Amino acid sequence: MLGVTPVDSDDRRALLNRLERYYDTVPRSGARAEDFGPLTLFVREGEGWPLYARPTPGRSGAVRADDVNRVRSRQRELGVPESFEWVAETTPALRAAAEQAGLTVHEHPLMVLGPDVPAPAVPEAAGGAVVRVIAPDDPVLPSALAVPHLAFAEPGTGVGAAGLAELNQAVRDRAGDGSVEQVTARMAAGLTCVAAAVADGTALCAGQHQPVGAISEIVGVGTLPAARRRGLARAVTAALVADARSRGVETVFLSAGDDDVARVYARLGFRSVATALIAEPSE
Repeated sequence: MLGVTPVDSDDRRALLNRLERYYDTVPRSGARAEDFGPLTLFVREGEGWPLYARPTPGRSGAVRADDVNRVRSRQRELGVPESFEWVAETTPALRAAAEQAGLTVHEHPLMVLGPDVPAPAVPEAAGGAVVRVIAPDDPVLPSALAVPHLAFAEPGTGVGAAGLAELNQAVRDRAGDGSVEQVTARMAAGLTCVAAAVADGTALCAGQHQPVGAISEIVGVGTLPAARRRGLARAVTAALVADARSRGVETVFLSAGDDDVARVYARLGFRSVATALIAEPSE
């Protein structure tokens, strides 16, 4: 795990508190929140990425394995993933509780591009693709929403097997499921921005950011496995940062998949400030 960049303790605490408020706010625009005391379960309403449980702000200090198991029981009842997400430094007790409940905990660098860091330059093209922010009515949107799913099915930064044939099939498989319409509505409402690296009318890499006031998180940046090693993810991330700044966002943050991915973001100016944790059942 990459080391955390030294930050003044008071500044870091204030930053992490702002991120906690963001984490608690952003799912509520598309989900209902179920109260489990020290934990809150967000249940998505409509299509989209499955959600998770998180610590309840101000109430998570005494979280125990029994609390985790109560949420897991509800997740199984709903047929949703038994997933928990939190920041290690903010809710340290949750890791032991999750592990005692039989979950496996994964670590991810939590990285921030603060208001004092200039936005990275956005290339007009990268790896043979044009980089742009996607409008709600852009015909490339279905592939921009499908490509991250293929990317995360083949994790890592190396060139993989899934290519255009698999992407086209994924777009067909998702047609009519309501996911494009839901994201389109969020884009029109200013809740989500999508950027992509596009070649021949197809997104080879795409990602999103979700602004809430002066903070936005970059999520779901993924490159078609067969198109990796072209600088596409870096270019898409730069476009998302530029769009966020144009909307008045001061602090942009993300959770890197691993240290190799974190190094890509570090070259854009992001710094590691904490550790994002995800707990889920072992396969």
